[in-house]
Amino acid sequence: MKKYLSLIIVANILLISACTSLKTNKPSDFNIHEATLSTLHQAIATGTTCENITRLFIKQINSVDKPANINAIILINPNAINRARTLDKTFNAGGKQTSLHCAPVILKDNFDTADMPTEAGAIALKGSTPPDDAFMVKKLRDAGAIIIAKSNMAEWAFSPYETISSTYGATANAYDVSRVPAGSSGGTASAIAANFGIIGMGTDTGNSIRGPASHLSLVGIRSTIGMTSRDGVVPLLLNRDIAGPLTRTVEDAAKTFNIIAGYDPADLSTKSAKTHIKQDYTQFLKINGLQDARIGVLRQIYDETADPEVIDIFNQSIKDLKKAGATIVDNIEIPDFEKLKNATGFCSRFQYDLNNYLVSLGEAAPVKEFQQIVDKKLFRKESAGAFQWANSVNVRPEEQTPPCVDVQGDPRRKQLLDAVLNTMKKHKLTAFIYPSWSNPPRKMGDLKSAHGNNSPVIAPHTGQPAITVPMGFTKAGLPLGLQFLAAPFDEHLLFQYAYAYEQATHRRKPPTLSLHGTR
Repeated sequence: MKKYLSLIIVANILLISACTSLKTNKPSDFNIHEATLSTLHQAIATGTTCENITRLFIKQINSVDKPANINAIILINPNAINRARTLDKTFNAGGKQTSLHCAPVILKDNFDTADMPTEAGAIALKGSTPPDDAFMVKKLRDAGAIIIAKSNMAEWAFSPYETISSTYGATANAYDVSRVPAGSSGGTASAIAANFGIIGMGTDTGNSIRGPASHLSLVGIRSTIGMTSRDGVVPLLLNRDIAGPLTRTVEDAAKTFNIIAGYDPADLSTKSAKTHIKQDYTQFLKINGLQDARIGVLRQIYDETADPEVIDIFNQSIKDLKKAGATIVDNIEIPDFEKLKNATGFCSRFQYDLNNYLVSLGEAAPVKEFQQIVDKKLFRKESAGAFQWANSVNVRPEEQTPPCVDVQGDPRRKQLLDAVLNTMKKHKLTAFIYPSWSNPPRKMGDLKSAHGNNSPVIAPHTGQPAITVPMGFTKAGLPLGLQFLAAPFDEHLLFQYAYAYEQATHRRKPPTLSLHGTR
């Protein structure tokens, strides 16, 4: 009798255990809304499976993206669930969670992926599947991330103002679908704002990480040229291109940057990273991180078209920074600023850089060279001007006058960098601040009203790092971003200041559209 009683007790224990396991593995046990890497890893550590988490994010995409008319996602990775199952098996077999274990990543459509097409928002690359992953994509996967989907982008990343491809149309702002998400990484930004993933990856030639981050209440960093690889990313202007994360928190941006930054022999500019990279950028995330900061307010970056409400909110951010311990120097002026910034126009090397990328696709490339795209008119009519501009330059970048190359090789860019750094030195500044946009997000289709895009003015030309962090909202509920600009290779200070400001203000709030999905 005792034997049978013992068996019954054991059976009941196993039944309770099984039920508990089933309960913790139900998708409803993990709330994806405003989820972070930390909350995701805590959920997995307490029994939620990566597979169920991945299914939740896919369900969120299907429930919200098209139904809410955002149109941020162009393709859900068909291998995402199998990847999650593999991660579960490894973890259940006694493996440890890697730094990005099970992290759902939204990739902009210009990152090469061997298991999905990479089209750069361009009908000319429709169906093009690269032979291998981009350097950053491989690093993300090696760290345990799941590429859950690809996002829409402006065709060839041409537009900083809107996100419209010739393959999937326009993406709307997740906070107000009558508004733009900026460009060209607007698909990634709206996707992360609407909780379709935790990490978003975008590119920034002039604006396209920081601008969409501002319009979608996100954190977005453009690193120093030379800190991160561009290998396997469809180029726009390789002497200014940068790839990097868009996230809902500074901490998640820093954790992602830990993985993607560093030397890549396929991108010679990253030799600089060998001597400048920090071992762990999260060590600089300190609540009191602004106490030793001396920050200059760069008001000369915006003009009389700036929206008064935006400037009021910017002025409030200055008060918040002071309250958090920062020393603010207001108003700093860079000598000859107008002349210097106007002399650093985006020189044309798109034809040259794109042809090199097309060669990397091998025989499977849908087009073999830039000229085929022009001859066949494989682009949106709105891109005709950009193609005419690109087609007008038929010499190698280094043969142009002045050369269309890196900061040190282009006297125009070097003069602007020297002016910025000399001003910082003169006033003993550790960073500058200004609004990422000095006007709210425009209406869809509006390309005439004041836009106030401040991101392309300095960082892409000087090669300096800059980060956007949520600054607040207009009365109409439209997001605004505060931008910090630092000296080359001072990404650690950007994370430090942005984190301290974020924690002191907590300006981000999610769009109501994201709540239309499932918990």
